[in-house]
Amino acid sequence: MSGLLILDRTDSLDATDPLYAFALDELLCRAAGDGGPAICHLWRHPRAFVMGLRDSRLPHAREAAGWLAGQGIGVAVRNSGGAAVPLDPGVVNLSLILPKGQAEDMAYRDDFERMYDLIRQAVRRIGGEAAKGEIVGSYCPGDFDLSIAGRKFCGIAQRRQVKAYIVQAFVIAEGDGAARAGLVREFYRIAAEGADSAAYPAVAMDSMASLAELTGSGRRLTHGGAGTDAAGSVDTGRPVGMATRFADAVKAVLRGRQTPAGIATAEASLRLPAPEEIAAMADALRTRYGFGSQRGT
Repeated sequence: MSGLLILDRTDSLDATDPLYAFALDELLCRAAGDGGPAICHLWRHPRAFVMGLRDSRLPHAREAAGWLAGQGIGVAVRNSGGAAVPLDPGVVNLSLILPKGQAEDMAYRDDFERMYDLIRQAVRRIGGEAAKGEIVGSYCPGDFDLSIAGRKFCGIAQRRQVKAYIVQAFVIAEGDGAARAGLVREFYRIAAEGADSAAYPAVAMDSMASLAELTGSGRRLTHGGAGTDAAGSVDTGRPVGMATRFADAVKAVLRGRQTPAGIATAEASLRLPAPEEIAAMADALRTRYGFGSQRGT
């Protein structure tokens, strides 16, 4: 982690394509496998619904995707594991993009543990203590559900290439966790009609919550005056929401592991993809995984 670079795009909320960030991850992962740097990519999306491959095969998935698109919600299928998740400005997404080492090639659980450790330390900086283990009734359930007091705020998935891999996490930082659970439950009600109940998660409204709800920080904090808070955020005199506080906490954890020599070496090998490369990759992912026409307005 001494040379891991931070790419913070959490303030970039103008993307309309829900696959933009996934396409960027895919290109950065290819670069990491070819000698490029390890990167932590932090990002948010204005409004989208991202399905897993299994979700896209449900009998009425296209009907459900059309219902979402009719509400102005962009719909896509991601190329990493996991199931459906809604995205909005209250959700902070993390991608750890890392080259493979020979000893790490099949150690996928170690990669999940690496992401869990990063998020656990960041959450601790904002006053919470994250537990690990599947939360029954949550959306995108798995062994690496992260929760506080039995309610899930984060899920982790992975995308592996030949020479590098991406560990992705969604973190519900702000807003109403139950409302997001309700949206996912309604998606499955439409998409899974007639399907075996084992083919999709049974989402419960009380299974999900945001970090703001779980840490008692639902109000927006206002910084006034100079200095930094516990997460390393600079006081600006402006309201700071939990999404910003969490992203700042992640960056503070990572910066504590960086070294000047590691960063200098990493920056020398960095080449960010051009916008046209990202757009072309997004189109390729759409073609490969379907639902190419389902975009929000």
